[in-house]
Amino acid sequence: MTDPQLGILRAVDPRSMWRDEAADFTPWLAQPENIQRLGQAIGLELEAEHTEMAVGPFAADILARDSATGDYVIVENQLARTNHDHLGKAITYAAALGASTIVWVAPAFTDEHRKALDWLNDNSVDTLSFFGIQVELWAIDESNPAVRFNVVSRPTELVRRATLQASGDLTPTRRLQLEWWTAFRDALVSAKALPSTQTPRPQYWYNIALGRTGFHLSATANVDDQRIGIRVYLMNRFGGEAALAYLMESRSEIERELGQPLVWNPNPEASDKTIVLQRKADLRVKEQWAEYLQWMVQSTVNMRRVFAPRVRSLQMETVSPASPSTEPAGA
Repeated sequence: MTDPQLGILRAVDPRSMWRDEAADFTPWLAQPENIQRLGQAIGLELEAEHTEMAVGPFAADILARDSATGDYVIVENQLARTNHDHLGKAITYAAALGASTIVWVAPAFTDEHRKALDWLNDNSVDTLSFFGIQVELWAIDESNPAVRFNVVSRPTELVRRATLQASGDLTPTRRLQLEWWTAFRDALVSAKALPSTQTPRPQYWYNIALGRTGFHLSATANVDDQRIGIRVYLMNRFGGEAALAYLMESRSEIERELGQPLVWNPNPEASDKTIVLQRKADLRVKEQWAEYLQWMVQSTVNMRRVFAPRVRSLQMETVSPASPSTEPAGA
């Protein structure tokens, strides 16, 4: 038997590929395929909106959006070992622009800065998240190097969930919703149904990205009305009304592809628009959860398959996102 011919894996200095942080690395990271790869590493679907975004006398490296929620994400990147300057800048940019997530990218993290991110995650509200990402380049022999985003710090979901469950402010309904969304998230992961999933929270909804900021799927769980469902959520500030009109032109085709009717714009007085698929389900009867979860996962897959390409194909003149300089996240 002949010996296999194996190459030698070697680390590549990131500065050999990107000489300048602002001129080379930031533009590369903001490219759609690269920001999406970064998002996959942390479980978010990211879209870069601006590079070198002005914040007073400073400039944020990348201002991105979480496609599932429309929330702003600050990406602070550097080509050297982490330092206090970049951490302080990232927090300043997030505060000024109303971002809910900070992603700090560097080739090496000091123990102190990794612990600082862990401390921020453990002691911040559930709506704020901090990620530390080590960017690595690897090559085999003399091949072109490949990038790997290694997560060194992320929100500790188990700690946050335990804090929520121990909170005296969490009602029985919210406790049940937290348990339900945790089971739903685990079912999505087990079925490999989505490229990324969000952290479960004790609330009525659970968002799922459709690949375009401002438009997403929103799984719902109404304990009192005994209903669960999946809705397409079209945010008004991103042109939801125009998007709904565009999608309704294909109503018959969409419902034929899904194999069932939908409820279109059930709340016409609301500024945000929805397209709804729902069913009866009493989440208090946990013996039925297996069947409910199977329906929810399959419905999520089907709705995403049918609506994602249509949402992504919306013309920019039809849907015009608001500028962060005029409408901060959370407005």
